Amino acid sequence: MINIVLVEPEIPQNTGNIARTCAAIGATLHIVKPIMFDISDKAVKRAGLDYWQHLTLRVYESSADFFSEHSGKDFFYCSTKANKLYTDVDFPDDAWLLFGSETRGLPEDMVFSNYDRAIRIPMRDNIRSLNLANSVAVVAYEVVRQRKRLGSECVNNSPGS
Repeated sequence: MINIVLVEPEIPQNTGNIARTCAAIGATLHIVKPIMFDISDKAVKRAGLDYWQHLTLRVYESSADFFSEHSGKDFFYCSTKANKLYTDVDFPDDAWLLFGSETRGLPEDMVFSNYDRAIRIPMRDNIRSLNLANSVAVVAYEVVRQRKRLGSECVNNSPGS
């Protein structure tokens, strides 16, 4: 089971695209408030297209509520401030990938107090970060690759489907 956690997302189109990725790989999407848009906003639905019925979505009132409910899980804190590359991690079967907001990322205290579990995507020094939806897809599909999760679950693998 892959769990994607968005902490205080700000852009509905990113969240919609992330929801679509989660639906495609069978991941649960967890959203931690505050959210800077209405989760039923048409931009979120448009980016997710008709995949919402395939999405498992959980929403939490705060980070405290989220961590209280899921203490002891295998959390990985995705941050540009991390040193460890996401490709250097052997992800467990029940991986929890945490991503911060588009403009701030994860709170620094969250990243640095869990620095041994903080991971990053490599990029050139003069580039601040990737788009959040792209970052989620990159790391989530590494977990899929390692776990070979989709295998027989991909019923229709023909081009153009």
